[in-house]
Amino acid sequence: MSYLLNALAMLIELAFDAVITLLLLRVLAEACRVDFNNPLSQFIYRTTNPVLAPIRRVLPNWRRINLAGLLLAWLTMLLKRLLLFGLLGVMPQLAGLLLLSLAELIDYVLLFYIVLIFGWSLLSMFSVDPRQPLLRMAGSMVAPLLRPLEGRLVVGQIDFAPMAVMIVLLLGRLLIAAPLLDLGARLAMGA
Repeated sequence: MSYLLNALAMLIELAFDAVITLLLLRVLAEACRVDFNNPLSQFIYRTTNPVLAPIRRVLPNWRRINLAGLLLAWLTMLLKRLLLFGLLGVMPQLAGLLLLSLAELIDYVLLFYIVLIFGWSLLSMFSVDPRQPLLRMAGSMVAPLLRPLEGRLVVGQIDFAPMAVMIVLLLGRLLIAAPLLDLGARLAMGA
């Protein structure tokens, strides 16, 4: 691939990943019941609502899961992958493309949570104002994953629960997302 195509592929990935991150933040904010008065929550809601509102009329939430947001994130990942295949001059098989984009979304969510937990853990080590909007939002999103291990992995003053959850998420990337990515890529290329 030429240098220009590499640069274009990077720009496509950045643009689509920003949209996917925004959609995932919306889905996670609703699922984890992040405080709506948080300025970040309001920004995410205002940004994503014009696109999600019409879809939500047809595809309502299931429990607290915003299915419209997940569907749109998956379709965005599908379009990104299709454009990247188009840069290579390859027309992928539909079944492989569908599976590959789903596997990439699963991998993206797992990586997103790893980064979120790491960032939240790092911020919580410093004396940051607990009312800070980013810290409150991140704390609300990581709480459901850390709750089962709460107080069980504390040694001295250090809580190892975030590290344990990050290891489980990394294993999920290696044992679930990676095989699905390989299978999706093989099916997309017609192998």
